This record gives sequence, C-alpha cells and structure tokens, in this order.
Amino acid sequence: MQDVWYDAHRIKIYEYLFALGEYAGQDGEWLEELWADLLAVPELYEEMVHYLTHHDFRDSFKCRGYSLTDLYVWQMSKYNLIRDEGKNTAECNKETLVLRAFRTMLDLRREPEVYLKRLRERRGMDLF
Repeated sequence: MQDVWYDAHRIKIYEYLFALGEYAGQDGEWLEELWADLLAVPELYEEMVHYLTHHDFRDSFKCRGYSLTDLYVWQMSKYNLIRDEGKNTAECNKETLVLRAFRTMLDLRREPEVYLKRLRERRGMDLF
C-alpha cells in the first residue's frame, strides 16, 4: 500500500486562497490554475502563505527585478487607467489586485519577454 500524505496546512492555505478568490470575484477555474502554478514555484507559494497569514507582501521573491509589490502597483495603475479615474477608489477590490499580482509574477516567470514589455510600456497620456 502506498503512503498517503495529508498536509493539513496546505489544505488550509488552499481554502484561504479560494475564500480570498471568491471575495475577489475570481472563478474557480482561474483559482485552480493559480493554485497549481503556485505549487510549482515553492518560493512564490511561500509568498502566498505569507500574504494569506499576514495580509502583506514579504517581497523576498523577485523575477527580473520585479517584486509582488511592484506588480501590485502595476495592477493598480492598470485598473486606474481602465476606469479612467486616475486614483484608486473605494470600489477597487484590492484583493483582486493582489491575486492578479501573483498571476502576473507567474506569467512573468513563464514568458519574461512578453511581460517585461507590458510592464515597461507607458500607458495613458496624462502622465505629466
């Protein structure tokens, strides 16, 4: 008979991630993909564990010079541009931006040239 591993901590993290994702309006399929990708990158998984337990970024994981905080701010500016408000309003779901920052970090690792180009392009005409 094969050994069966039951990791209660990992199951709790999974539940917390899905609760956060539900609050953030993300669908189950998107969250399952995020979960699977996080498990494949232990350092980034630990960043998620830290976020879920402390509700802030540890920022010990970087890819191509970008931290999760950098990607969170990028997500926020992208949201503001789409909403054409120029500022982060109360209606903005910060948890959605957090989850998208993790997704962007995973995508940056997978396709660095594509995402570096997106991160470096200037958006909007009202920058100055």
